[in-house]
Amino acid sequence: MNINVSVILPIYKQVAHVEFLVNEYLKAFETYPEKWEIIFVVNGPDDGSYLKLTEITKDIKEISVFNIDNDGWGRAVKYGISKANGQFICYTNSSRTKVSDLLMILHYAKVNDNNVVKANRFIRDGYSRKIGSLLYNLENRVLLKTLTMDVNATPKVFPARIIKSMNILSDNDLIDAEILARCFKQKIPIIEVPIYFNERISGRSSTNISSALRMYWGLFKLRKKI
Repeated sequence: MNINVSVILPIYKQVAHVEFLVNEYLKAFETYPEKWEIIFVVNGPDDGSYLKLTEITKDIKEISVFNIDNDGWGRAVKYGISKANGQFICYTNSSRTKVSDLLMILHYAKVNDNNVVKANRFIRDGYSRKIGSLLYNLENRVLLKTLTMDVNATPKVFPARIIKSMNILSDNDLIDAEILARCFKQKIPIIEVPIYFNERISGRSSTNISSALRMYWGLFKLRKKI
């Protein structure tokens, strides 16, 4: 039986929470009607997450654990895509995703395998993040013609043939902007599903003023590449 969905979960310094994540996803996918796999990608300096994940998942055939030396959200997502075997490939921020939201978005994705389906977050924390997000999404609209107001929202679900055909260049936080810009250029329909959850489940956000400025400037460079 072929794998229906691959779920990629990048892990960055989350050793205290990886067991919780494994248990949450296993419980949620117990009743999933088709074959699935979960791919953990530990990236950057390992805080023990890789060892702990390999130990607690060693007898679970649906879960794979990989470790890559260099950090980077985009690098981890790309690696996960290269290892994914599902008809649909999903990636998400493991520290901010409710599994029930992920399953809901998967349900929408399976209706038509010509579409990309992603979350659209209705709640953001703090005015500074709201303003920063608004500016970044407006910049995406102007520079990359990406007609969405929540570029970085996850989960995102892609038909495998679409995402695997892309020559994705970004190894960092710009990967979401790049992928969606490529989708719009190829006129691939993108369906956005509202989610209302914003509480951080695990880990700390790696986004700060410095990284945000790099993302703003990075969009100008990305426009020239794609």
